[in-house]
Amino acid sequence: MLEQSAQVDPVNTDSTETQNQPAVDDSSAQGSSVTKTEIIQKLEEIIGKTPDEITRDEVGHLKQLFYALRRDEVAAEKAAFVEAGNDPEAFTATTDPLEERLHEILDRIKEIKAERARQIEAEQLANLERKNAIIDEILALSADADNVNLQFPRFRELQQNYKDVGDVPAPSATDIWKKYQDAVERFYDQLKVNRDLRDYDFKKNLEAKELLIEQAVKLADESDVIVAFRRLQELHDKWREIGPVAKEIRDEIWARFKDASAVVNKRYQSFFEERKAREQQNEADKTAICEELEGLDFSSLKTYAAWEAMTKQILDAQARWKKIGFASKKSNNLLYDRYRAVCDKFFAAKAAYYKGVKEDLEENLRQKTALCEQAEALMDSTDWKTTTDTLVELQKKWKTIGTVPKKHSDSIWKRFQTACDTFFDRKKKLSNSTRQIETANLKAKKAIIATLNAITDETPRDEAIKTVKDAIAQWGTIGHVPFREKDKIYENYRRIVDDLYDRLDIRETRANVARFESSVTEMKGDKQRLYRERERLVRAYEQKNDELKTCENNMGFFTSKSKSGDSMLREMQRRVERIKEEISSLEQKIKIIDENIA
Repeated sequence: MLEQSAQVDPVNTDSTETQNQPAVDDSSAQGSSVTKTEIIQKLEEIIGKTPDEITRDEVGHLKQLFYALRRDEVAAEKAAFVEAGNDPEAFTATTDPLEERLHEILDRIKEIKAERARQIEAEQLANLERKNAIIDEILALSADADNVNLQFPRFRELQQNYKDVGDVPAPSATDIWKKYQDAVERFYDQLKVNRDLRDYDFKKNLEAKELLIEQAVKLADESDVIVAFRRLQELHDKWREIGPVAKEIRDEIWARFKDASAVVNKRYQSFFEERKAREQQNEADKTAICEELEGLDFSSLKTYAAWEAMTKQILDAQARWKKIGFASKKSNNLLYDRYRAVCDKFFAAKAAYYKGVKEDLEENLRQKTALCEQAEALMDSTDWKTTTDTLVELQKKWKTIGTVPKKHSDSIWKRFQTACDTFFDRKKKLSNSTRQIETANLKAKKAIIATLNAITDETPRDEAIKTVKDAIAQWGTIGHVPFREKDKIYENYRRIVDDLYDRLDIRETRANVARFESSVTEMKGDKQRLYRERERLVRAYEQKNDELKTCENNMGFFTSKSKSGDSMLREMQRRVERIKEEISSLEQKIKIIDENIA
C-alpha cells in the first residue's frame, strides 16, 4: 500500500507563510526608534547576503517601516505648509534622496530574487529529469526478476541518488513522489528479493520515521506557531525521502505522523483565525475613532479655550489609535489615510485660526500703542478740563479694544496707565493747592463782609463811603473761593453793598460798575467766558450809540413854542442823558474786562 501524503503541501510553504505574515501597522512607526537611514543600511546589508538568505518578510517589513516614517514626514511637512498660510491643495512633498535609494535597493533585490528564482526553476527541472531517470532505472531493475540479488546494491544506490537529488517544481512534486514510491514498492513487492535485505531496509526506514514522529510531537510545545509550522513542513519533506516500512504497519505509522501534524496544523490555523479576529476588532476600533473624529465640528470654534478643548479630544483619539494593533492589510492603510486626513484638517484649521487671532492681537496692539502716544502727549498739559475730558475718552476707548499679545499685555497697559496717572497726579496736587488758596480767599472775603457789616448809621458818611470803596477794591483783588460757597458769599456781599449804596446815597451807576467789577473778578480764570461777556457789552454799546444818534436827531424836530412840545423836549433830553450814562457805564465795564483779559 502506498504511503499517504501529509495534509501540508511542503512545496507551497514559502508562499503560504509569506501571505500570512503580519502586515506592519503604519502607525506603529510613529513610536519606533528606527530611522530611514538605518532602514537603508539594513537593506544594503541584505543585498550582500546570498539569494536564499534574503527573505520576503524581512524586506517587506523594512519597506513598510520606511514608508510609514516617510508618510509621517510628509504629513508634518504638509501641516507646516498649511500653518504658514498656504493652500493645502498646492502642497507638494520635497524629494527624498533616501526614498530614491530605497527604490534602487528594492529593484536590486527584486533582480537578485528573480535571478535566483530562474536558477531554482532550472535546477528543479533538471532535478525532475534526474528523478525520472532514476525511477525509469528502478523500474528496469524490477523487470529483471532473475538477477534481483545482483541488482539490489544498484537499487540501494539509486535510492540514495534519488534522496540526494534536490527539489523539483512544485506542481510535479507530488506526482514524482508517488511515481517513485510506486517504483520502489514494485521492486520490493512484485519481485522476490532477499527477505533479510528487505526487512533490514524496512527497519532502518521505520527508525527514521519514528524519529520524525517524535520530532513532530515535540512541535506541539513550540511557542512560535510559525516556526513550528515551518519545521513540520521540513519533517514532511524528510518523510517523503525515507523509503517504505513493513506493509502491515504502514497505515499505523502514517496515522501517528499525520495526527502529530494535525496538532501543529490546527494551532497554525487557529493562530491565523485569532489574528484575523484581532484585525477585524482593530479595524472596528480604528473605524470608530475615524467616525468619532469626523463627527467633531471644529468649524464653529471661536475661542482659544474651545480650540484647546478640542485639541485634547484629538490628542486623546491619537493616543488611543497608537495603542490599537494593525487591521487587515487591505484596510489598514485606508483607515490610516482617513484618520490622518481628519487630523490634518483639524490642525490646519487650528493654525489658520491662530494666525487670524494673531493678526487681531497685533491690530489691538497697534490701536493701544496709538492711545498710549496720545496720552503721553497730554500728560504734561495744563489745560486741565479739556485734557481731563480727552483722557477719560481715551480710557473709555481703551476698554473697547480687545486683548493684545500676552508678551506685550503688561507693558502696554503700564505705559498707558503711567501717562494717565502722570496727568491726574499733577492735577490732584494742583487741586489740593487750589483748595487751600480758595479757603484762604473765602476767609478774606468773609472778613470784608464783616467790615461792611460793621458800618452803622453812626459811622460818618465820608468814612463809611471810603470803607465801602476800599472793601470793593480789596474784594476785586481776592481770587476764587470754593465752588460750593461762591454764590452764597457773593450774594451776601452784593446785598450788603447794595444796602450801603442806598443808605449812603452812592450813585447807582457806580454801584453797578462795582458789582460788575466784582463779577469780572469771579470770572477772571475763565478767559472764554470773559470774551463772551465783552462781545455782549460791545453789542450793547453799539446799540446804545445808535439809539443816542436817533434821539439826538429826533430832538431837532421838536420846538418849545407849545406847552406840550416843551414837555416832550425835556423828556427827550432826560432820555439822552440816561443813554449817555449807560454808554459811559458800558465803556467802564469793557475797560474792566480788557484789564482782566490782558
